[in-house]
Amino acid sequence: YRPADGEGIHPREASRHHIEISSSVLSECLIQAKTTIQDLDIVSYAAGPGLGPCLRVGAVVARSLSSFYKIPIYPVNHAIGHIELGKLLTGATNPLVLLVSGGHTMLLAFLNKQWRVFGETLDITLGQLLDQFGRSIGFASPCGKQLEDLASKSSNYVALPYSVKGNDVSFSGLLSATKSIAQKSKVDACYSLQETAFAMISEVVERALSFTRKKELMIVGGVAANKRLSEMLRDVCKRHGCKFFVVPLQYAGDCGSQICWTGLLESQVKEGALLKDTFVTQSWRLDSVKVDY
Repeated sequence: YRPADGEGIHPREASRHHIEISSSVLSECLIQAKTTIQDLDIVSYAAGPGLGPCLRVGAVVARSLSSFYKIPIYPVNHAIGHIELGKLLTGATNPLVLLVSGGHTMLLAFLNKQWRVFGETLDITLGQLLDQFGRSIGFASPCGKQLEDLASKSSNYVALPYSVKGNDVSFSGLLSATKSIAQKSKVDACYSLQETAFAMISEVVERALSFTRKKELMIVGGVAANKRLSEMLRDVCKRHGCKFFVVPLQYAGDCGSQICWTGLLESQVKEGALLKDTFVTQSWRLDSVKVDY
C-alpha cells in the first residue's frame, strides 16, 4: 500500500489493503519457510500501538488461526518488537535505545523488567516531522529517503527553531518554520530540517548516555535508516566511549519479523493469551508492558 504523492496513509484504505492481501501473504510466507500452518507452535500479532483499523485486521487473522488450529496466541507490543529484533540482529545486550519512527520518538533503557523512558517527543514524532514536510513539497509517503537524498545536495544551513525541553523534544514549530523556508529553496529546507532535528536528538541522546552510563547505543525504527542521523550519533558515541549499533536497513521499518521474534520470546516464559484478551490498543505505550523474558 502506497498513498498518492503528497498524501499520508489513510487508515481505511490501508486496512482494506491488509484484508485483500492477508491470505496471499500468509500463503507465501508458509511456502518460503517450507512449512504448514499445522507445524506452527505459536501465533503472534501486533496488538498496538498503531492504526486501529489495520491492527484489527491482523488480530482477526491471528485469532482465526489460533482458534481453528488450536495454536497459542501472543499479543505483541510492536514498539518492543522493534527493540527485540534490533538486539537480535545487532548483538547489543544492554543498550540505551533510540526508537525513531512514524509513531515513536523515544529514548529508552531497561530496568526492573520494563523499558523506562528517558526522553520523548512532546508533540509529533521525528518520522511524522519528515513525512509531513516531505508531503508538503510533493513527496510520496514514506518521505525519509527522498528527503535525505535532497538534503545531501546542500550545505547551506538556514537557522530554524531548536526546541529541547529537559530531555524531551518538540518538532511542531520546526515543521512550520521549515515549510516557510521551503518556498525559497526546497534543497536548503531539507538540509536545514535534518541538521536541526538530528542535532536535537543528538543532544538528548548525549545527556541520556551521561545519566545512564550505558556503554551501548542502539537505533531502531524507520528513521534509523537515515545515514546522516547515524553519522551524528556515531560521533556522540565516540565521545562517550560507547558502542554504536543501528538496526539493518531492511528491518528498520515495521515488519512481521519483529512480531514473530517477540512472540517467540514471550512464549518461552508464559502461556498464550485467552482469546477474550487478544485486544488491540492504538496507543499502547511500551513502558506499560512488563517484560519477563
